[in-house]
Amino acid sequence: MYTIFLFSFTPTTSIQLFCLLFLGILFTQSGMDKVLDYKGNLDYFKSHFAKSPLKNMVGLMMPVITLLETAAGILSLAGVVLLILNDSTEVGKIGAQLSALSVLALFFGQRLAKDYAGAAVLVGYFLVCIAAIYFLR
Repeated sequence: MYTIFLFSFTPTTSIQLFCLLFLGILFTQSGMDKVLDYKGNLDYFKSHFAKSPLKNMVGLMMPVITLLETAAGILSLAGVVLLILNDSTEVGKIGAQLSALSVLALFFGQRLAKDYAGAAVLVGYFLVCIAAIYFLR
């Protein structure tokens, strides 16, 4: 039953669902990790940005990126449910847009911290965000 259900979606709807599931898993986990281990993440970011122009802003950046990632993940997962139940893409599109904004914020930080390898990894995530936004239009 579930196998038939999964493969009954059009290719476009499948792309929408898979992109939203990917973003939902990625950002819900990342946001919740920051919530559940706030001190550990704060310490990591303080050391990561210690030699960057952002070194004095880590205390402000942490709650912002935590809220942004958590909202992106939750809205992406809600978008999956609404897409399946109502064929509605609006909430998922907002989740994908917040996901793109999250990746851009992380990319900005990685570049300022001169962590070029870390910034390069984010490009793949950003492309998934852009694909999701495009297919959810």
